[in-house]
Amino acid sequence: MKSARHMFAAALLASLGLAATAQTPAAAPPAGTPPAASDSRGHHDPARMQQRMQQRLADLKQKLQLMPGQEGAWTAYTGALQPSQQMQRPNRDEFAQLTTPQRIDRMRQLRAQRAAEMDRRGEATKAFYASLTPEQQKVFDSETLRGPGGAGGHHRHHHG
Repeated sequence: MKSARHMFAAALLASLGLAATAQTPAAAPPAGTPPAASDSRGHHDPARMQQRMQQRLADLKQKLQLMPGQEGAWTAYTGALQPSQQMQRPNRDEFAQLTTPQRIDRMRQLRAQRAAEMDRRGEATKAFYASLTPEQQKVFDSETLRGPGGAGGHHRHHHG
């Protein structure tokens, strides 16, 4: 009985070892290629992201069927959604020059800026929402409920 268990354990370990060595590693992007350029879907390309946002806003505006008196609120709302120049990603070289405590302080500062930016956008959204009719509010609610991944919020992070 003991030898049968040893044989089973040895066979199991051998099969696991073969399975592990049979895995082929994922191909690495060419050396010197920045991460954004290696993403063939363009998820991190600021120009494409801006283009997609403009298209979504145009679609939303068409679905809302805004009245002329609501155009000012729409302009203020869409203006608040535009990314701030302050909110650009921090420069890695700049961070490399900082000490750990300095990096922590810088990250706290950036987090506070992001929170203020989100608050500003939230207030602009509330102001625009208040200018909508109840029917338009229902459309706005359903269109903005989707989240990052489009319909149903199926946003998945894809690896390799």
